[in-house]
Amino acid sequence: MNPSSSVASALQPRHRQELAINVLSKQESVSQIAKQEQVSRKFIYQQKAIAELALNTAFEKEEPDQEVLYYLPITQKWIFQFILALILICHCSYRGVKEILRDLFDYPLSIGTIHNRVIAATEKARNINQAQDLSSIEVALLDELFHSTQPILTGVDADSTYCFLLEAVEHRDEDTWGWYLLEAEEQGLNPDYTIADAGKGIRAGQKAAWGEDIACHGDVWHMFDQCDALCRNLAKKAQGATTQREKLEEKMEIAKLKGQGNKFSAKLVKARQKEEKLLQLAKDIKILFYWLRVDILSLAGPEWSERLELMNFIIEELQVREDQAHKGIKALRTALSNQKSDLLAFAEVLDQKIADIAQKFKVSLSQVREVCLLTKKSLSTSVYWQKWNHLYQQLSEKFLPVKEAVESAMKSTPRASSLVENLNSRLRNYFFN
Repeated sequence: MNPSSSVASALQPRHRQELAINVLSKQESVSQIAKQEQVSRKFIYQQKAIAELALNTAFEKEEPDQEVLYYLPITQKWIFQFILALILICHCSYRGVKEILRDLFDYPLSIGTIHNRVIAATEKARNINQAQDLSSIEVALLDELFHSTQPILTGVDADSTYCFLLEAVEHRDEDTWGWYLLEAEEQGLNPDYTIADAGKGIRAGQKAAWGEDIACHGDVWHMFDQCDALCRNLAKKAQGATTQREKLEEKMEIAKLKGQGNKFSAKLVKARQKEEKLLQLAKDIKILFYWLRVDILSLAGPEWSERLELMNFIIEELQVREDQAHKGIKALRTALSNQKSDLLAFAEVLDQKIADIAQKFKVSLSQVREVCLLTKKSLSTSVYWQKWNHLYQQLSEKFLPVKEAVESAMKSTPRASSLVENLNSRLRNYFFN
């Protein structure tokens, strides 16, 4: 055995550090240090390399992504919270949750266990929901969502947007709606009125549960949606008639070049008449629906009796045109005729609030109505400020308090159950289990 190697192997770590420091300080040569310590030069160079590596490592800046931010104690409770977070926040599937736990945490978990944890959380949430006091809900919005073909009965507080009913059911008939409304009543639900579309199950269920004590107002959002769909359909038909007329004109030009100018004359006359008729019909219907949206079913508008007269006028005008090329006009006219009282129910509520404001501030009813109509005008127009100044001169120091009271009254008078549609858009990504 080489004597120098036996000496080197016997050296303690502290002694080796001192050798490395001596080499790095360059006060003595490697040969001198090796001779003094009775070790090989190769050993000395090895210690030097180790020391240099240690120094470089100590002074190197650690990469940000390599720094340990914090240590997290993983418990079973944390794992179950993580499962719910992945599903509810990340919209992760059960299989996706299983893969994340397996690949990132080295924690195998079956799909059945994941499902059971979700069901357990659901039951806990159900108990919390059923313990809520619903007595503060003044206006309840009722509607039905659908997942595939399964109906989901839904109820939302118009003021707070709190969802007090979300129940997947087999049927959406009178008995089912009545049952769940009575359950909500046990939690204190006793609204001043509800808002719903023309669905027979909702209205029959509410009547069965609460009788005539609580009114069910009509939902203007669904009516507007039906109107918009009809306008789009009529515009499409009118555009189709225009395209057909243009094609016939092209054929007519070609026929003239061949000396057959009269070949398409009769067809072209009919096509032009059809186009003109459909364009006029689409224009008329669009104007009628504009009046319906802006004047009759808008919050800022005339009193209930005048709105009803205008609604009857719209219905009559639709009836005159319902045989002209589109059956959808008749369907809409029928819907307006059947629902007009429910659709205008909000106007009666607003009229009462306006009367209360007039009495409170001791001003005329017509002046409060003018303040209400002022909100329809754009603040960027001179007409708005001219009217503003006129009302301010009339009401003086009462103007601003009256205006604030009117705006508050309008804000607290919902006309639609569209908050349920908004809820539907937010819940849709969760309807996957």
